[in-house]
Amino acid sequence: MSGHEFQSWFPASGTIDMSDTATNIDETTLAELRQLVARYPQPRSALLPMLHLVQSVDGRISPAGIEACAQILGITTAQVSGVATFYTMYRRRPGGKHHIGVCTTALCAVMGGDAQLDDVSDKLGIEVNETTPDGRFSLERVECNAACDFAPVMTVNWEFMDNMTPEKAEQLLDDLAEDREVTSTRGARITSWREAERVLAGFPDGRADEGPSAGEASLLGTSIAAANGWTAPAPEEAK
Repeated sequence: MSGHEFQSWFPASGTIDMSDTATNIDETTLAELRQLVARYPQPRSALLPMLHLVQSVDGRISPAGIEACAQILGITTAQVSGVATFYTMYRRRPGGKHHIGVCTTALCAVMGGDAQLDDVSDKLGIEVNETTPDGRFSLERVECNAACDFAPVMTVNWEFMDNMTPEKAEQLLDDLAEDREVTSTRGARITSWREAERVLAGFPDGRADEGPSAGEASLLGTSIAAANGWTAPAPEEAK
C-alpha cells in the first residue's frame, strides 16, 4: 500500500460536535424521556426513540442529550454515543428545517437518481451532508428507500415523494422554501424534520391516517386479482 492512502466517504461519520453545548432540553423533555423508558421491559431498549426525541428538541444529538439519556438509563455516555454514531438517522451537527433525501441505489439510480441528487445539490447550493446557510434545508444521499416501484424517489423529513423528475424536484423545493403546503405522495402533509423526529420518538401527531398509505404500483396485483375475481385459496386448500 506504499504511496496509497485509504479514502473515507464518511470523514465525519463518527464524531459528534461536543463543543456545541447549546440545548433546549428542559424538565418537560426529561419527563418525556422517562416516559419512553417506562414503555419497555428493558430500559436500554428505549435508547433509539430517546435519541429521536433529543433530535426533535435540539435538532441534533447534543452533548446534553447524550448526558440525559445516559443518566436516565444508567449507562455511560460512551455507550450512548456509540449508538448515536452507528446509525445515519442521527445527526452529528445541526441540520435544516427540512431534511431532503435522494435515493441513488439500484433502481432509483437506473431511473436517474444520481442526476436527481446533482440537480437538488445545485438547486440548494450545498453538497451531501450539508445544510443551507439559512438553515432551511439539509441534504442526504439515501441508501434505498424501499420504494423501487416508485423510482426515482426522494424524501422530505422521511415522507415519500414518488416518481420524481427534475421539474417536480425543483417545484417541491420552491414550495418548501416559500412555506407552501406540501403533501407526501403516500403520506401526510409535510411539517418539519423536528416534528417528524418527535413522531419517530413515539409521540403521535394525529396525522398517521392522512393521505394514502400505498400507491397504484404497489396495489396493481390486488387490482388485477379483483378485476378477474381471483381470491387466495383457503388455508386447507393450500396444504
